[in-house]
Amino acid sequence: MSLEPGDIAPDFTLPGSTGETLSLSSLRGRSVVLYFYPKDDTSGCTKEAIAFNGMRDAFAAANTAIIGVSADSMKSHEAFRDKYDLAIPLASDEKKEAIEAYGVWVEKSMYGRKYFGIDRATFLINPEGKIAQVWRKVKVPGHAEAVLKEAQAL
Repeated sequence: MSLEPGDIAPDFTLPGSTGETLSLSSLRGRSVVLYFYPKDDTSGCTKEAIAFNGMRDAFAAANTAIIGVSADSMKSHEAFRDKYDLAIPLASDEKKEAIEAYGVWVEKSMYGRKYFGIDRATFLINPEGKIAQVWRKVKVPGHAEAVLKEAQAL
């Protein structure tokens, strides 16, 4: 399934790194940046989390919440959060329910070996719960800034 702008964003309920349960429906009335990343404490994922975390006040000023999602455990998320002083919530999707609903569980290839993993992707969801913008195969440098620009335009 490939979600596109205009589609209703699939709801989810996942445990969050700040101790709360995170659900898309509870954020209705605000825009939401939902970014999926492969693994806690890896180079690209760390840079992406730090970039979004550093811009959280600008996103809040644009009435936009940020949630990072990976299949890592809550224990992993908490260690990642604490190591880099992340204030943005990280959702643990060990059962891959939201990951599959958003179509980011994909076949990958590294050094000729095929395996399944999370495709780095970001979804900007408008206050009515519809997808406003999708970024797939995200390159981290400049990404958070591009997402902020779109969030400010909503």
